[in-house]
Amino acid sequence: MTPSEKRQRFRAILNGPRCVTPLTVFDALSARIADSVGGEVGILSGSVCAATMLGAPDLALQTLTEFADQVRRVTRASDLSIFVDADHGYGNALNAMRTIEELEHAGLAGLAIEDVVLPARFGGPELELVSIEEMTGKLRAAVSARRDPSLVIAARTAALSVEGAEGAAARARAYAKTGVDAIFVTAMSSLAELDAIRKAVELPIILGTAPNLQRQDVEARGVRVALQGHSPVAAVARALRDTYSHLQAGGRPSEIKPRLATAEEMSRFLGEDRYGKWRGEFLSE
Repeated sequence: MTPSEKRQRFRAILNGPRCVTPLTVFDALSARIADSVGGEVGILSGSVCAATMLGAPDLALQTLTEFADQVRRVTRASDLSIFVDADHGYGNALNAMRTIEELEHAGLAGLAIEDVVLPARFGGPELELVSIEEMTGKLRAAVSARRDPSLVIAARTAALSVEGAEGAAARARAYAKTGVDAIFVTAMSSLAELDAIRKAVELPIILGTAPNLQRQDVEARGVRVALQGHSPVAAVARALRDTYSHLQAGGRPSEIKPRLATAEEMSRFLGEDRYGKWRGEFLSE
């Protein structure tokens, strides 16, 4: 699929009747595997990027260039519609414009820009929001920088954790007027909070991890994408640790073979059939 086709599929999901759960990916191989199980939407978050690229916690340590390079590797590897967490746009409104340019060029289907002060300000609270005025300016700048109209730009707010449902609804209402395509809300714990957001805006809603809420309930209230955490990364970390520990202790690979992907599966994930076809077509007389 072309980047525009992937974006159009993501837009169709946002404008459709159902709620989907994106599959967390972090590199080309994970994207291929997510694609192989029928995934439609993949997500690469800032926290996952920091963990897998830097081995660091989610403290806005990666640069835009590092992030865009990783997005490019992920998007070229599969037909997933990739949605990413672009943090705060990597700076002010002008930086947000550059972020749109770089990430759109990297081939993703959509991205979110959030209203949290990043990186953390010296002496500031653990979670601090930028003003509504600054955020709306940043979002308007981001929308203006978009070249492919099918690219999805979402406004992400953490206001529920700082300003409550009323403040979050006010921010959602203001953000919706900037031309963004969806509102991404984090830290939601009740349907009452979701109802307040839904009353404030008619845009599709992307929901951060909300373990207390059922998919059918949020789907009926306009949620079209619902995150469920990034368990694939934790699963990979546990599998690596267990495998390394076994081998470091002198264990044989054959003893853990039942837990490993088969040679046939790895061949499929790596696209060896395509490369074999290309070798025959272009490297043979």
